[in-house]
Amino acid sequence: MDLRLSALRTPRRPRRLLAAAAAAAVLAGAGTWTAAVASDDTRTVRRSDRVMAVDGVRLDTSFFAPATAGRHPAVLLAHGFGGSKDDVRQQAEDLARDGYAVLTWSARGFGRSTGKIGLNDPKGEVTDVSRLIDWLAKQPQVRLDRPGDPRVGVTGGSYGGAISLLAAGHDHRVDAIAPALTYWNLADALFPNGVFKKLWAGVFVNTGGGCARFEPALCRMYDRVAETGTPDEAARRLLEERSPSAVGDRIKVPTLLTQGQTDSLFTLGQLDAAAQAIRANGAPVAVDWIAGGHDGGDMETGRIEARVRAWFDRYLKGDKSADTGPAFRITRTGGVDSTDGAAQLRGASAAAYPGLHGHRRAIALTGGEQHVTNPAGASPPGVSALPGLGGSGGLAQLSALGVGVSLDFPGQYARFDSAPLTRDLRITGAPTATVHITSSRDDAVLFGKVYDVGPDGTRQVLPSQLVAPVRVTGARAGKDVTVTLPAIDHEVQKGHRLRLVLASTDLGYASPAAPATYTVSLQGDLGVPTAPAVTTAAAPLPAWVWWLPVAGAVAALALLLTGRRRTAAPAPDPELADVPLVIKDLSKRYAKSTDRYAVRELSFRVDKGQVLGLLGPNGAGKTTTLRMLMGLIKPDDGEIRVFGHAVRPGAPVLSRVGAFVEGAGFLPHLSGRENLELYWRATGRPPEDAHLDEALRIAGLGDALARAVRTYSQGMRQRLAIAQAMLGLPDLLILDEPTNGLDPPQIREMREVMIRYAAGGRTVIVSSHLLAEVEQSCTHLVVMDRGRLVQAGPVREIVGSGDTLLVGTATAVEEPVVEKVAALPGVASAVRTDDGLLIRLEPGGTAERLVMELVRLEVPVASVGPHRRLEDAFLTLIGGSA
Repeated sequence: MDLRLSALRTPRRPRRLLAAAAAAAVLAGAGTWTAAVASDDTRTVRRSDRVMAVDGVRLDTSFFAPATAGRHPAVLLAHGFGGSKDDVRQQAEDLARDGYAVLTWSARGFGRSTGKIGLNDPKGEVTDVSRLIDWLAKQPQVRLDRPGDPRVGVTGGSYGGAISLLAAGHDHRVDAIAPALTYWNLADALFPNGVFKKLWAGVFVNTGGGCARFEPALCRMYDRVAETGTPDEAARRLLEERSPSAVGDRIKVPTLLTQGQTDSLFTLGQLDAAAQAIRANGAPVAVDWIAGGHDGGDMETGRIEARVRAWFDRYLKGDKSADTGPAFRITRTGGVDSTDGAAQLRGASAAAYPGLHGHRRAIALTGGEQHVTNPAGASPPGVSALPGLGGSGGLAQLSALGVGVSLDFPGQYARFDSAPLTRDLRITGAPTATVHITSSRDDAVLFGKVYDVGPDGTRQVLPSQLVAPVRVTGARAGKDVTVTLPAIDHEVQKGHRLRLVLASTDLGYASPAAPATYTVSLQGDLGVPTAPAVTTAAAPLPAWVWWLPVAGAVAALALLLTGRRRTAAPAPDPELADVPLVIKDLSKRYAKSTDRYAVRELSFRVDKGQVLGLLGPNGAGKTTTLRMLMGLIKPDDGEIRVFGHAVRPGAPVLSRVGAFVEGAGFLPHLSGRENLELYWRATGRPPEDAHLDEALRIAGLGDALARAVRTYSQGMRQRLAIAQAMLGLPDLLILDEPTNGLDPPQIREMREVMIRYAAGGRTVIVSSHLLAEVEQSCTHLVVMDRGRLVQAGPVREIVGSGDTLLVGTATAVEEPVVEKVAALPGVASAVRTDDGLLIRLEPGGTAERLVMELVRLEVPVASVGPHRRLEDAFLTLIGGSA
């Protein structure tokens, strides 16, 4: 919901400056306006930018007003943490077009506003909002309920969502709010159950620009907790004073609460506490669980912004016909759209918010008393969510599907399993379990999570990548503890099991550094909330239901007339069963083009044991070829066969192909080996199929495997990435620019890795722009230009077809003799080198005739061979394309 846009400014006329100054002067006690500018951003929205001084702090603001005359309800639109008013400019313009007067501002310490970051301090950021409401009450475009009291709503996401709640609790003039993805109690969010959420706290501080940018009390608190790893009571009080929960009994306005399901920062439990408190005050409350969150996924921005507008239409404009949606709505995922890889979303709803604990079902678990080790330094840590990385491509999509990367280390967790479910189970809410915990030390820290385990027992999914930390004090004597697990919405299919795990470490949290042993036993069933009143809307009939019969008839007629063959996948070719790759007449046109080709009529073959270099200038079609080879896109014509099987997206034969794409990412706190084990577990394939030790031996990382990846050099990271591509020892390995960013010694090491891999009878295809390196590491080449094959064959043949020869001599050749050689028929030039003579032939000159003449001149010839670098051959083959 945060969009980065730059501000546009145009100067006003002097008369407008005076009018703006006069309007600012009415802000008694709120400071003075120090600048005023305005512009017409669109035909329907008028915008003015001002800087306001409040208690020595300068706030940068923008005011958006509809072009239509009259007074309008106002909206204060707040930005997220680390952003500025520019992030919400598009939403502000949309609201203004819908008839709202909208004021945006950069909070203290962000954008062009000054001051220290106070995490929504009631004496700082919350007071600023009241001053902004004062200003709105003086604007002729703003509707008033009474003098000094504008009709105003507040909305924003994350940091801006919290200020929405706080404004409603501190200023009675706020009439409606729509906070999103935010917290109710910041102490509970960052110190859940007494455990420090260290990675998210660090992201907060770094995003804010460092500890020095915060109020001194906050900076001191963070340093203290980060150093000890344990939040104290003073730290809790400091954050609770700045939390909406501190004024929860005073929030009595219509509230639309939106929260993310993939959110390890502000969980659904934060929203639940807000909903229960505000509803208890008698105010209308609607709750919306979206597919995304701070850990990634689909943020459903368009839908949520439309619902916010409808909420304000109802409670600010007074439009009783406005459809504000159900009291409770949740977005559920239903697989992946095969056309673009996006998660398919469907809404479910209920007439009342069910909370997190209703309609519980008891699931029996098995597993006796178990011993869990907390290792020294709490390392290696288990992995659940990846704070700050969720918005990156793949992780965001995994989050949207309720699937994530998770890892528990043997000996560091206890596990309790259910029997296979006899029917599908939809979990909606927070499961609970009671366990007995005994520790060899006074305190114990454990992380509870519930996995969905597949029928074969090897693939397990941690829904939304969420864990519930719990600190148990006085654990040496033993305690019964009820663990409230993360709230989720997840369907467990028939035949799957539920697995309760209690782990001693987690990457995102601070665990005790001292080694300890915990003894864990189960004290009852797993309680699972089901929320049966929440029903999923029927999926609308897709368009193809209507046009498929007609299209089928047309297609049948076309086939009859043209005699085209069916498009079923071709049968495997047994004669090519041992050939890694055959490409025949491969073509791919540019999108929406009938005559422009990215790849055209490309054919070549790669045999076992070859290291093949794919070369060509930019735009030659190399990347498109590799994408077709990996099944990522479909060719328009021709075919690709890997070990005799035709390649299609998702083809089973692709399991025999490994690929490395430049820029592989690793978790910096884990060792190299732990990263590879984590990756392989995420594939869901059996551990014994990884051939981990063999891949590591080929990669040659040695003792570095036990070190954290953050200590690796660039060359070591590249080798680890290639080792990851080698897992499972694929018969065909594709490497795209594997030596990018490496220095010469590291490039030499990478060359040895590729050669060792192919030496076992496997095949490597490498795309690289380092021609000298390709010449030394590859056995064969394919040269492309403008989508077509230019030449293919062994490196020595392509390089050796030049016009320059190196003549090795037993003794040094004197300069007068060199001059005679240069004057021979068919010789263009001759140059003396340390090893003999470098002779360039004229067109028509031959090596045989040259040798005869050298013998006649009594030159002590020891060897004769081609001398042309691959770069020379490459430039000759492609002409001026490079």
